[in-house]
Amino acid sequence: MAQVKDDMLPFITQDEIKKLIRGLAKQLEFDYEGKEVVFICPLRGSIHFCADLMRETKLPQQVDFVHLQAVEKGGAIKIIKDIGTNIAGKHVLIVEEIIDTGRTLSFLRNRLLASSPASLKIVTLLDKPARRELPLRPDYIGRTIDDRYVVGYGMDSEEYGRNYPDIYFLKN
Repeated sequence: MAQVKDDMLPFITQDEIKKLIRGLAKQLEFDYEGKEVVFICPLRGSIHFCADLMRETKLPQQVDFVHLQAVEKGGAIKIIKDIGTNIAGKHVLIVEEIIDTGRTLSFLRNRLLASSPASLKIVTLLDKPARRELPLRPDYIGRTIDDRYVVGYGMDSEEYGRNYPDIYFLKN
């Protein structure tokens, strides 16, 4: 089988990704100085970004994972795996590799707010506001991108390409 990236063009290199993450980590360290944070990593796409952001962020921290799935396009959201950490009174950061329509993220945000965290913020490597269906704005953005389909660094095409260290977009 051909690599997914054979039909794609380079978009963001791994060096550029590292710089974006360093910048986000510095912002978090400034905003949360002296505080512990809880990273919430939505599976599966955000795992690369979350791990790298955690390594770069020099703060006391915890991590937990959640797996959500849209039951049908534009429909209900189903929880496949919920977090196990008690986030009441804690500073929570949802870590997304990319924000597209915002539907699943909005569901997760509301779900976590119901657990009474001290604060809840959204960190994203890539923000694609042109596709947003709900009025959702991340608090920390690595880069805003146009409406293009991207693969690599956790983002996939039918589960292929997540492992690419760079980010690519379709040639068309």
